Amino acid sequence: MGNKHTDNGHPDVAAVTDPARIRNVVLVGPSGAGKTTLVEALLAATGVLGKPGSVTEGTTVCDHDPAAVRQQRSVGMAVAPLPHGDLKINLIDTPGYADFVGELRAGLRAADAALFVVSASAGVEPATVALWAECAAVGMPRAVVITRLDHHRADLAATVTACRQAFGLGVLPLYLPAGTGRTGLVGLITGRFADYSAGYPPRVGDPDQGELDRLAEARDELIEGIIAESEDETLMDRYLSGEDIDQATLIADLETAVARGSFHPVIPVCAATGLGLAELLDGLARAVPAPVERPLPAVTDLAGAPRTGLRAADPDGPLLAEVVRTTVDSYVGRVNLVRVFSGTLRPEGPVHVSGHGLAERGHDDHDVDERVAHIYSPRGSALHEVPCCVAGDVCAVTKLGSAETGDTVSDPADPLLVRPWSMPEPLLPVAVVAHSRSDEDTLARNLGRLVASDPTLRLERNPETHQLVLWCMGEAHADVVLSRLRAGGAEVDTEPIRVPLRETFTARVKGHGRHVKQSGGHGQYAVCDIEVEPLPRGAGFEFVDRIVGGAVPHQFIPSVEKGVRALLERGLRPGCPVVDVRVTLVDGKAHSVDSSDAAFQTAGALALKDAAATGQTSLLEPLDEVAVRAPDEHLGTVLGDLSGRRGRVLGTDPDEAPGWTVVRAEVPATELLRYAIDLRSLTSGSATFTRRFARYEPLPQALAATVS
Repeated sequence: MGNKHTDNGHPDVAAVTDPARIRNVVLVGPSGAGKTTLVEALLAATGVLGKPGSVTEGTTVCDHDPAAVRQQRSVGMAVAPLPHGDLKINLIDTPGYADFVGELRAGLRAADAALFVVSASAGVEPATVALWAECAAVGMPRAVVITRLDHHRADLAATVTACRQAFGLGVLPLYLPAGTGRTGLVGLITGRFADYSAGYPPRVGDPDQGELDRLAEARDELIEGIIAESEDETLMDRYLSGEDIDQATLIADLETAVARGSFHPVIPVCAATGLGLAELLDGLARAVPAPVERPLPAVTDLAGAPRTGLRAADPDGPLLAEVVRTTVDSYVGRVNLVRVFSGTLRPEGPVHVSGHGLAERGHDDHDVDERVAHIYSPRGSALHEVPCCVAGDVCAVTKLGSAETGDTVSDPADPLLVRPWSMPEPLLPVAVVAHSRSDEDTLARNLGRLVASDPTLRLERNPETHQLVLWCMGEAHADVVLSRLRAGGAEVDTEPIRVPLRETFTARVKGHGRHVKQSGGHGQYAVCDIEVEPLPRGAGFEFVDRIVGGAVPHQFIPSVEKGVRALLERGLRPGCPVVDVRVTLVDGKAHSVDSSDAAFQTAGALALKDAAATGQTSLLEPLDEVAVRAPDEHLGTVLGDLSGRRGRVLGTDPDEAPGWTVVRAEVPATELLRYAIDLRSLTSGSATFTRRFARYEPLPQALAATVS
């Protein structure tokens, strides 16, 4: 344990120097489950805060973003360290709303265990079940906290049952309510009663025998669950033969099973009354693994070769850290939240910043040597300067000009690269434009900062529609992005998304182009005749010369092609390039004096327009291949909705997870502009989808008639 100092009279464990004394816990769960409120209660219980803040009043430590205050929910990851005994516990609060899943994934990378927060009045949501499976796949230790016990619809027993059905039989409560008016908790292993009738901290004593008898069945089930995970194969036989297993043995096996990720304790908590806070803190301290017990993420050198020999949370090892969040503070500039995996990060020290693998999101690969200025212990938006950040801890650094979310920070003499965590694809497009010319430079700067801080945001300038498009995770995410752009001083407007259409010919037609002018003694003369025919989809453009007898002089044949090609790219209709055609030059006329390159370019374009005037053209729209992953109970709704979007279902496949199906379909891109929002509404937020461009196909005539 490092030095301690006080901040406004409250203990501060920011400068811990022993990784074994650190616990990193991420709080996950649906929006409204009470994660942020629970963090406030724990901070107040440990003396970090004089009193807990309020989500509705916008006074919490973790929800400091103006967008979070306005939306009344977390929109970003936040770290709130607290002391417990000689430990430092970093509570990592994450948003529960699906739009901010990128912040959730960052929180998972920064943590060594996950605390699933489930409301006793709302039950378990499908998105929470999916997240549980994701954590299980990487072996992350998990525990469950059931909150909002004071809600009038709270049903603890039903919620525990729902958790076991959703997460598995390895989910069992360690404590259950007891006492008059259920004002306390009985420990099912210890048999002790924590009385919260006077609030936190509780008075601990012995419960009534009637309470023990009432909870005997739950106690037996818990003990059998712990013993089933024990490495001592004789323990179950001894227990079934009637032997009273020592509490210390049970607790040790429980802690081992939790750290291994095979057993998941449930703790009921009420943030408003303090019920269960002591038990939760004790559980976090004893059962959550220290950073030294958790494996490192995959590490390579800058060439991509695996780097071996690194020890987890070795404070004397090579520096290895990762930027898990980036914000821009109006006073101190860019602030990077960093999880240190190896080595020790020190102020004024040189570092190497590497970012690879996110080029498609607008984060170009970069490798830069920089120097760390100051190091801080973050508590929400508050920064408290510390002398160093040891392996296993989380800190904030400033003045790293190139560091973006997902980047690796390492020693310049030994640069390393951590494989980026998986990021969901943003699927809601929002077209933005500066309100006035004077806002354009400010908008460009603010967009650069936003893309650097948010890897779930993709910035794209569509080369065909020339729109500046922000691809967001959903409406709430878009609202946060736009509010941050405007907070940076840029007036920003949105406009309807324009889907890039194309046009092609549907039959062989002829075109005649004649450009004859006389002006100021200088003439322009060019005549050409062409034939236009369609090509298979995706074939592109072909130009064929069938001139005989020199009707068009050889030097002007490329001019005709140039004029045709320019009009094809520009489009017969503005913004609709013409594709997949063969243009054959069959005849023409020239003048010995007045013909020129420019004249034949113009004649070629006029000939193409004349061919199009026959009406033998068709608009093409982009078609995307979509894969929708949905629970089976929503399958019919998803299929019906895709049909209503002019989609063609290609097939359905069972997902790896039981009870889920993946629907493959082809859907016009114009029908997918708000699909990210609509699908979430149709399936209660459970379904997800991916999309990729497939090809262009003819736009139905009725819809084509509406295109100007």
